[in-house]
Amino acid sequence: MVQLSVVIITYNEERNLARCLESVTGVADEILIVDSFSIDRTKEIAASFSARFIEHSFEGYIEQKNYALTQAQHNYILSLDADEALSPELKESILKVKSDWNNDAFRMNRLTNYCGHWIRHGAWYPDRKVRLFRRDQGKWGGNNPHDRFIPDSQVRIRHLKGDILHYSYYSVEGHIAQGKKFAEIGAMAAYRAGKKANNFTLLWRPALRFLRDYIFLAGFLDGLSGFRIAKITAQYNYLKYARLKELNEKGK
Repeated sequence: MVQLSVVIITYNEERNLARCLESVTGVADEILIVDSFSIDRTKEIAASFSARFIEHSFEGYIEQKNYALTQAQHNYILSLDADEALSPELKESILKVKSDWNNDAFRMNRLTNYCGHWIRHGAWYPDRKVRLFRRDQGKWGGNNPHDRFIPDSQVRIRHLKGDILHYSYYSVEGHIAQGKKFAEIGAMAAYRAGKKANNFTLLWRPALRFLRDYIFLAGFLDGLSGFRIAKITAQYNYLKYARLKELNEKGK
């Protein structure tokens, strides 16, 4: 049976962390938390689960997760965010993999709870993620704040039954505030990558995203929550590209 490190990055996660750590009990041979100097009870909660707790300055989601991989004791990794937890079915799937690791990496669905409602349509489900892997066969990449684990080209990936349960937002106001924060991070990442935005981009990007998420991916089947998610996501896209356009103009 392989030895598994469960790796989590945190910052002020006292509301979510215990639920996450409880869900990996019996799966983790090591729980490693890399924290960005939280000022709440995050460290205390981690200690109650006998987790290794490392403090490291935050440079970006991708950078923090890649640093965390270097600190794990085991080569086999389960990566979770603090606001996530394993469903009982996914936990059972991972236990089976531990006893017979027959692929290089494993993908699973993520099911999101939005303001008390499980979202099963739109862009948020099945939201497949590679989260169980050998750390020597890939790295974290993507564009901040939307990180993703990128396996090496030759890596074999198998899908696991069960869901990562994602407790995303407890209020619409929290979603809007996070969207504004992510828009700024996303605009800066795009600007550093040399991307451009103009008035046309500001019109078609948000509109296309709303139509995709709400109509083509059937977000409307999630009722009012589905509409709110599609609307706020479109607003996030507008703010991101408006800020990118501003950065482009200042950089001329």
